[in-house]
Amino acid sequence: MAKKVVTFGELMIRLQPYNYERFVQADHLEFTFGGGEANVAVSLANYGLDAAFVTKLPAHAIGQAAVNSLRRYGVDTTKITRGGDRVGIYFNEKGASQRPSVCIYDRAHSAISEATTADFDWDAIFEGVEWFHFTGITPALGANVVEICREACKAAKAHGVKISCDLNYRGKLWTRDEARAAMTDLCQYVDVCISNEEDAKDVFGIEAEATDITAGALNKEGYKSVAKQLADKFNFEMVAITLRESKSAFDNDWSAMLYNVKKDEYCFSKLYHLHIIDRIGGGDSFGGGLIYSLLSGKDTQAAVEFAVAASALKHSIEGDYNFATVPEVEKLAGGDGSGRVQR
Repeated sequence: MAKKVVTFGELMIRLQPYNYERFVQADHLEFTFGGGEANVAVSLANYGLDAAFVTKLPAHAIGQAAVNSLRRYGVDTTKITRGGDRVGIYFNEKGASQRPSVCIYDRAHSAISEATTADFDWDAIFEGVEWFHFTGITPALGANVVEICREACKAAKAHGVKISCDLNYRGKLWTRDEARAAMTDLCQYVDVCISNEEDAKDVFGIEAEATDITAGALNKEGYKSVAKQLADKFNFEMVAITLRESKSAFDNDWSAMLYNVKKDEYCFSKLYHLHIIDRIGGGDSFGGGLIYSLLSGKDTQAAVEFAVAASALKHSIEGDYNFATVPEVEKLAGGDGSGRVQR
């Protein structure tokens, strides 16, 4: 039996100019779907796990198209509540060279942002489930969604389900003070925390010393300090910190650190030099890889290597979803990153 994982969040329409056009010059847009926790569910389904995504979507045809975008990749959509009027939208303008990407949200009054705790029977949803994942983007949708997340976490704990959370601070959705209040409450339930330096600083005021993210300089001791501060504050079992050194919109160096509290291990992955096709969903693909690794019983070093390799591959794939397979990820994690044709 495949291990069961549940993720919870918002699935949105992604509208994007073709190629690298700017919004102001585009006369038609590419239409796909994506969203943090849905992206994780697709990764896990591709790795052979029983992955269910929970959200609320309208019963109309666009809502159904959103559901179908997950079903085609093997995600369990039977726990999705139908209702409300809107599917959230985000507009993405892909950056190039020194021009950064731009993301504009149009997600007010979406079905999930107006959902209530009565929309979800978490006890039924967590029956036979081993892992629950959400991100800091979901409670940012409103106080009602913070309450839904809290109910989900409490039910997960009652069912003995491990909980992971990617802090994912989004300044366009809520303030740092709002994020800190909500995430301080929710993180008491979390076992595995995923963050980057910016999120740890924005949400909890925890930062590495002698590191400048805009200049692309990394200090390993500083990241160990951030992970330990997070773990000490919330009694996390593990803290993962992704390390992105951005040279341009196209070229990033990408690695991560995983802190195993029980074993007092700080494991750093190998560094990948990425030439990016699409970076949206990169962090989610890391989360999916990490969850798969930990459920598969990989040790700390192997887990972070798999998660980073999975994310490195995602940066080569258009759209939010990661379509890398376990053998592809294992091959890259094992050191074969040549990109040579497979015959």
